[in-house]
Amino acid sequence: MSQTLIEQRPEESIFPVGQDVIFTVSNNQIVQFGTKVKFVAQVFISDGLPPNTSAATNIVGTFKTTPNGSGVGMFDFRPVLESYVKADNLARIGASYKSTLVTNETSLSMHLIDKFSGNNHTIRYLAIKFQVEFENAAGNLVIDYEVDSPLFQFYNGYLKYTDQLLIQGNNFYFDVNGLFNLDGTTKQFLSNAPTTQYANIGDYGTIAFFTNNMYSLSNPNGFDSFQVNYYSASGSLLNAEFIGPNVLSGAFNFPTADIQAKVLYCGLFPANLQGSSTTFQGLVSAGTIQGGYYTIQAETASGFISKQYTIQLTCPTLKGYEPIRLTWLNQWGTWDYYTFNMKSIKSLKTKGSTYQQLEGSWNATSYRLDRFKGGKKTFRVNTIESVKMNTEFVNESESEWFEELINSPEVYILEGFKTDVSLSALNNYVTPVRLTTSSFTKKTVANDKLMQYTFEVEKTKTLRTQSI
Repeated sequence: MSQTLIEQRPEESIFPVGQDVIFTVSNNQIVQFGTKVKFVAQVFISDGLPPNTSAATNIVGTFKTTPNGSGVGMFDFRPVLESYVKADNLARIGASYKSTLVTNETSLSMHLIDKFSGNNHTIRYLAIKFQVEFENAAGNLVIDYEVDSPLFQFYNGYLKYTDQLLIQGNNFYFDVNGLFNLDGTTKQFLSNAPTTQYANIGDYGTIAFFTNNMYSLSNPNGFDSFQVNYYSASGSLLNAEFIGPNVLSGAFNFPTADIQAKVLYCGLFPANLQGSSTTFQGLVSAGTIQGGYYTIQAETASGFISKQYTIQLTCPTLKGYEPIRLTWLNQWGTWDYYTFNMKSIKSLKTKGSTYQQLEGSWNATSYRLDRFKGGKKTFRVNTIESVKMNTEFVNESESEWFEELINSPEVYILEGFKTDVSLSALNNYVTPVRLTTSSFTKKTVANDKLMQYTFEVEKTKTLRTQSI
């Protein structure tokens, strides 16, 4: 009996889109199909619930290939999938900012959220229906012998050449679940950031994580909340709290099977906590957390299910430099952050349009000596601002982490916590920039002893002044 088989596919159900997404299909009776034989792939992608391959609702394209020399059809879907995921710059409806619910998807930067937000673009569902197309003896075109792939999830990440791949049978894959599935104290969030990071008391930022291991009545060992412990500068425990998504109460307004619930963002940096946590607000008002630190760890009722991360609170005003906080799209499609507290230099580069103006007034009943007129004049001035900034002395784990900043396609300057005016559009928190530092020399303690880096960015929006 003729049967179409999937001989090769991604081994894990979730994978980064920035890798070879190879599917190979075969049919044991292909030589009997006649002429014009092709393997057909119908690709289904969903930004909501899992796609139904029996309906045409989520079909994004149909692709065909002829059998190769070994009689199989081979597809690489990476170029197709890449256009369906991108960075989440805006929070999803249902998130909140300073306890105000987000009701418009164009209104709030993801970096500013209180507690949790679902994703809009980071991850998608994928399913593929494979068929065989051929021309039978009567000259009619036939499409038959269907087989459906398993359900996959692909997200806006990429693999480096140094990332270790595994092979099972014909299937090669990166062990996403082994790294990110929150089920033990070796698992990490969607970031390569070191487990100890530094932030000012007014710095915003989010962490992101997969939620395939979410708590439910049938999965009591899934993710339930973050435990946050607050410590003074001397290391004394000041207070603790649990920050959870409360999914079962419908806090996100979408079912947990929705792909937009499969990657969640949580605002756990100091400015986010100032907007959402009365516990942290009390410590800031009392002045007891400044110069201290706090720890973050994902947990369930049975114990901790992630690494422990530490946010060390710095005091940049003591150094006298204006802090500059960068955020960039990291390897795994979410956001990383770093605050430059050392010396920074801002420079302005102007480019004006000029013209030659006549002296005096020539369009009146008599000539007037208008002395402000005449000579070479500037029609408009366009200004571009650049910022050069320096890190503090860093360790080797931070040195490796900065490689992603150099390679990131999206970089922004992020402003800190402030009191917003009434009806504020919140447009003054995130500034797009372009990293103009084009080379990066990786430093080590053995070679360089004390390690410090300098980066330069250029604001991508040109300031246009008045025209005359």
